Amino acid sequence: MIRIFSGAVILLGFLGLVLLGNPGIYFLVLVLGGLAIYEFRLLSALMGYRAPGWILFPLGAYLAFSGTLLKAVDIQVVLSLALIVGLGAFVFAPGRRQGLGRWAMGVAGAIYVGIPFDYYLLLNATHEGLAWVMSVILVVVATDVSALLAGMRFGRHPFAPAISPKKTVEGAVGGLLGAILVMLVLGIGLLGIPPWHAAVLGLLIGLMAELGDLVESQMKRLARVKDSSHLIPGHGGLLDRLDSLLFPPIVVVLYTSLFAIHL
Repeated sequence: MIRIFSGAVILLGFLGLVLLGNPGIYFLVLVLGGLAIYEFRLLSALMGYRAPGWILFPLGAYLAFSGTLLKAVDIQVVLSLALIVGLGAFVFAPGRRQGLGRWAMGVAGAIYVGIPFDYYLLLNATHEGLAWVMSVILVVVATDVSALLAGMRFGRHPFAPAISPKKTVEGAVGGLLGAILVMLVLGIGLLGIPPWHAAVLGLLIGLMAELGDLVESQMKRLARVKDSSHLIPGHGGLLDRLDSLLFPPIVVVLYTSLFAIHL
């Protein structure tokens, strides 16, 4: 009941902010991105190199809004400052032995969380932006649900057992089939794109959703924890809910740009 209630509250809050338009969406990105970066910082400490917050949070926020609100700020300048100021500070900071590792973890965490949110905002800024964003989210959910059901019913062969022992090859294939089917329906009925483009996008979104899940599972495995945090009652951490959603918008934007698909 706790899991259902907390999930329902989060869903209602998400939909309410989305319906407010750009201000609500920007606020949503700021809150979700900030919490995801906070959880990454917790994991980074357990993985051996605690990401410095003074690099992680500002750089993550900039990357998340770099294509929309902050597009006037030159990304090369920001990354140059992260390089010079970030590495320079660790010359004088205590614990210099871990300085390079901590700096690298901070930059990596900012990219890991910030870039995907930037692509969601870029998708949202297009003509049919909200429809595309919600379609990506629905296909990712379909991937997760299909993988779970197929794995429970047909799962026999382990898939990446060193990272996530419960995942199976059959579950992964079922997830991809679910993603393709849902994207075909959404692509033809809502987005107005040719069926073969919808099928390829469904496959790509499904692949990226499963890869994102494995990436975060590997982080937790290295950190020796079950959840990224205990932020959401009954669900674990926010990253545990967002992991599958981080990579898909990137391939959607790149694919539609490559084939000049109108968004």
